[in-house]
Amino acid sequence: MPRARDVLEVDVLFVGAGPAGLGGAIRLAQLYREHNQARSAGTAAGPDLSTDNILVIDKARTVGDHGISGAVLDPRSLRELLGDFVSAGCPVEGPVTRDEFWLLSKTQRVKAPLVPPPMRNHGAYVASLNKIVKWLASQAEALGVQVLGETPGQELLFDGDRVIGVRTGDKGLDRSGQPKPTYEPGPDILAKVTVLCEGPRGTLAKQLDRRLALSAGRNPQTYAIGIKELWQMPAGTVPVGTVIHTLGYPLDPDTFGGGFIYGMANDVWDVGFVVGLDYRNPLLEPHAKFQEFKMQPVVAALLKGGQMIRYGAKAIPEGGWWSMPRPYADGVLLAGDSAAMLNSMRLKGIHLAVKSGMLAAETCYHVVTAGAALQSANARLPLFATYERRIHESWIRTELRSARNFHQGFEHGRVAGLINAALGMVTGGRGFGVVDRLQGHAGYDRMETLTDYFDGRPPRVERPVYDGTLTFSKLDDVYRSGTKHEENSPCHLRVADTDICASRCAHEYGNPCQYFCPAAVYEMVPAPAGGPPASRDGFPDSGKRLQINFANCVHCKTCDIMDPYQIIDWVPPEGGGGPVYTNL
Repeated sequence: MPRARDVLEVDVLFVGAGPAGLGGAIRLAQLYREHNQARSAGTAAGPDLSTDNILVIDKARTVGDHGISGAVLDPRSLRELLGDFVSAGCPVEGPVTRDEFWLLSKTQRVKAPLVPPPMRNHGAYVASLNKIVKWLASQAEALGVQVLGETPGQELLFDGDRVIGVRTGDKGLDRSGQPKPTYEPGPDILAKVTVLCEGPRGTLAKQLDRRLALSAGRNPQTYAIGIKELWQMPAGTVPVGTVIHTLGYPLDPDTFGGGFIYGMANDVWDVGFVVGLDYRNPLLEPHAKFQEFKMQPVVAALLKGGQMIRYGAKAIPEGGWWSMPRPYADGVLLAGDSAAMLNSMRLKGIHLAVKSGMLAAETCYHVVTAGAALQSANARLPLFATYERRIHESWIRTELRSARNFHQGFEHGRVAGLINAALGMVTGGRGFGVVDRLQGHAGYDRMETLTDYFDGRPPRVERPVYDGTLTFSKLDDVYRSGTKHEENSPCHLRVADTDICASRCAHEYGNPCQYFCPAAVYEMVPAPAGGPPASRDGFPDSGKRLQINFANCVHCKTCDIMDPYQIIDWVPPEGGGGPVYTNL
């Protein structure tokens, strides 16, 4: 007989223990403490508020394990939240001591005499998001907040169109979805306010948008993929605080992206590459481009004598101000990357995530203290809408509007994008648009078919060969990401119609999932003999079938974003599964 689900009731539920969720939980706990102090002094009404009723859940086994970013940390919001956070023990690697901007060809480097203003990082810190998140979790717990790992948000709970909480993921299901002896249903968590801080392309945020159309009237969201490795170098060879950004090789002029190299503590280079997930070439492979980037002579010289020790990848919401969804509905708020709060011109989002979490917390506090006065949607919605007003009245709006048309300019290639960015800096973000808002396009819409991109002559694809010293295969890299999933559990990568993969996609796009995934999850293998043909829409069967190696998944969400037919749905795996992004 199926076990009944437990039900847990809290004031506020933050889904996702990243900088937005933890920053919001800390701010809300501070407001609860101030409320109780004011009540003791007789200057506030109502009952005491308990921080036990603030809950943060996360899908990682240990909070912070899925935290990955560049990262150069703008300290603004952490100072607002915690004062002198560095003296308080926040584990930053060190202050930025040098900025460089390189233009790369296959063999040469030109160092820009002036670093573009958005790339100047005086006053910022190089940091590991994994370390920062773990520290923020300890700060939240010290204030009495509950922070739970291994608890993925699987499904939103509704009363009409009001979000009333989240159903968390079951544990102990086998591959076919049947209960194993260890089966444990995920509890339902009911909350007066649910704050979605799942990162980019969140499962619950997608559910919310499909139901309530929060993105209606906005630009489609555009993403990039960031891929990075940590390199342990000989003692005394890495200047802490060095920040290098690159443009050019190995990307073609029509593809957005570039490299980064940051000097971390303990002689570690943080080296990575960003590729816009709005490229046109269906056979482009971001992971391969990253390996080519490391083979550029200047970059290779920097890594000589070192050893690659960690790997990871994640999607980055690049669409900017015009792509941000409405960040509220009845019972729910969106913060951080879930609300597309990232400044792609500065390559920064942690400070925006923390600030949005803080503003969400202020809104949550007013909802909680309003209590029984909010019995109808007509009474509640204006209060939730104050979150959007807080965003518009804060420096979030000022910063993001100044870069509002940045990524859209690169739809016309690198040169046009750079010109648009330069114009944007002198026009307050307008760029070369005759209107204030440049239209954007979803990345998968921009991918061209094999016939169109290669003018009817697609090349023979030769798999890259890597040396295992400077360059690495996807499987070698996945090993260094610490990724683990329970093999006998349901596949969390749901493909609506695999016949499309075996026929139409094979002929139109060459099965690009094999290339855009940075973890060798998707593989086209020979079809079993005697199986039914998979012809679809007049396209013949390719003789191959899709194999999903879901245990490799590093949770970057690229497949969900870039599939040209939008038939891949990434959902959280069993709680605790996924990468372990130590120091990333």
